[in-house]
Amino acid sequence: MNDTGVLIKFTSFGESHGCGIGGVLSGMPSGIYIDEVFLKSELARRRGGSKFATPRKEEDNYQIISGVFEGITTGAPIGFLIPNENTRSKDYSKIKDIFRPSHADFTYHYKYGHRDYRGGGRSSARESVARVFAGALTKLLLKEFDIKIFSGIINVGNVCSKRNEFFYDDFMRARDSEIFALDKSVEEAQKEEILRAKNSGNSVGASALICIKNVPVGLGEPLYYKLDSILAKDLMGLNAIKAIEIGDGMQSAIKNGLQNNDFMDKNGFLSNHAGGILGGISNGNDINIKVHFKPTPSIFLPQKSVDIHNNEVDVKLQGRHDPCVGIRGSIVCESIVALVIADMILLNTTSRLDSIKKVYSDIK
Repeated sequence: MNDTGVLIKFTSFGESHGCGIGGVLSGMPSGIYIDEVFLKSELARRRGGSKFATPRKEEDNYQIISGVFEGITTGAPIGFLIPNENTRSKDYSKIKDIFRPSHADFTYHYKYGHRDYRGGGRSSARESVARVFAGALTKLLLKEFDIKIFSGIINVGNVCSKRNEFFYDDFMRARDSEIFALDKSVEEAQKEEILRAKNSGNSVGASALICIKNVPVGLGEPLYYKLDSILAKDLMGLNAIKAIEIGDGMQSAIKNGLQNNDFMDKNGFLSNHAGGILGGISNGNDINIKVHFKPTPSIFLPQKSVDIHNNEVDVKLQGRHDPCVGIRGSIVCESIVALVIADMILLNTTSRLDSIKKVYSDIK
């Protein structure tokens, strides 16, 4: 399965070392202005090249090949292609028959019987550039409703922020951080943790906070297409993510009801333990999601594995990889969330008869 969504459906294609990565975004309404400066800035946020990320730096010169005319969406499917321009496939020729530990090599081989070993092929994080571009397009739709999505890193390895709440200024500052750190007080220690892992040939995990602001009440389609369940499903579909928490998440399991309930007064909710979602439907509060990434499995230390003939081998990888995949992964999470929220915005328009009548009231 290479697609997601109901009314706004996104399909991606391409491999890490193929000619490019692309996608089709269907269901986008007509009349949306395509802000090229914004699209390029979103791709730039995901791009590698810094000392805290992979040395592989792609320019990501996208081509929109359908669905846009004179800078405005037409309502037709938006097709796009982002060429791969900086591949080094020869780095993988020596290990083409070896299963890299904790990669998808093993499972892809036994599921399909034939795989693209260059950089992981379809299972590579390079595919996420298509999600970022599609998410950027849907952010242009969400902008019409003043819905904003922010992200930032809250922990790198064992270097964790002690803060429980983050605000608009924190998220804006995180955008300018080299590692998108939300908590300035631990940023330098988090950078040191990444460089320590990198310099030793190792990698380190991380956790990100995704915050969605100005979400209207009513998004989510119970019982089998709840907002929280679809957010979790699509986020877990991104490489390296191992856990999702919404609101207080795991902390809810060690509380009692009085501690966990969000009381209300005439002005609204007095707390947000639920993370902005009740019964699978948005309640108007900020939606807070914690996303936990495993360490990048591509490390440059000796490891034990087997090859496709089940021979035991010692392997030491080469190539260009992120020492902490969660850093750039946090940006991809924003886009995944944007795709889900945009789809839910359209789905919610049919939940009430009076809403449907408004659409057709001017049609004679």
